[in-house]
Amino acid sequence: MVGLRESVDTVVDRCLGIRPGEAAVVVVDTGTETLRTVASGRGADAVLTVMDERATDGSEPPAPIAAALRVCDVYIAATTRSLSHTQARKRATDAGVRGATMPGVTPDMLARAMAIDFELMTSRSRAIAELLTEGRDARVTCPLGTDFSVDLNRRRGIADDGDLTARGAFGNLPCGEAYVAPLSGSGRIVASSFARLGVSDETARLTVQDGQLVGAEGGLGPEFLELLQAHGTLGTNLAELGVGTNDRATLTGNVLEDEKILGTVHVAFGASAGIGGTVSVPIHLDAVVTRASLTIDGVAILEAGELVLDTLTR
Repeated sequence: MVGLRESVDTVVDRCLGIRPGEAAVVVVDTGTETLRTVASGRGADAVLTVMDERATDGSEPPAPIAAALRVCDVYIAATTRSLSHTQARKRATDAGVRGATMPGVTPDMLARAMAIDFELMTSRSRAIAELLTEGRDARVTCPLGTDFSVDLNRRRGIADDGDLTARGAFGNLPCGEAYVAPLSGSGRIVASSFARLGVSDETARLTVQDGQLVGAEGGLGPEFLELLQAHGTLGTNLAELGVGTNDRATLTGNVLEDEKILGTVHVAFGASAGIGGTVSVPIHLDAVVTRASLTIDGVAILEAGELVLDTLTR
């Protein structure tokens, strides 16, 4: 099995391509020197910044860190709460800074989920992202009762494939998904894993109407809804539809990894402005559907957690 140091090397070299002389910022809230040390070892002028843990995924970092993200060449945000959907991250991307967010990452997760066939994962992610871009409608079902229809029209699919070497590139690490900020959606979602809360031991059912999460029953569902409702109607906005493409990822209760599992679909609520939507709010939480079936414009992509589209299984 690939070890932690080898996985960190992959993050710094393959994914981000950190080069001598670059200004590299590593943001943490619990403190780790490994990522900064490896970046420094590549000749970068690497800085470690430590902040207090944010209240929610999507909460903005302190102003000095936001400024550092905007003026560096490359950043790694290995924080407890996600900075992916913050305005600070988006402004850095818009300024041409490339970087990776790694919310809640653990050494075990990094060693496992980054030991992948990058070429295969990349081809899956880009193919599904293209289908999401070209599609008008998607439908997600699962054996536990998910039946959720999504309006994709006029929104661009994005491949989170780990290639973050281009100017302004942004993604999650560990990588392995394709996603889109949908226009709207309605139906029932039966999820297994919830951001911030973990795996639901009991069946949890979410109800979405016209792009808003309006109800939740069972398991962790009500608590998930409460976290989002604390931010008003923007907090319950349907923000993302994503498809996992990483065959090394496993269900752990940490949504950073769970949403990447090959054969899963995840749906997120809250902020969408950072990924092609229009809603900016300091929260973004995902719910993961296992053994998912997915069709786009009637064409089957997944069936009960298995890839079935010919172009994705070759």
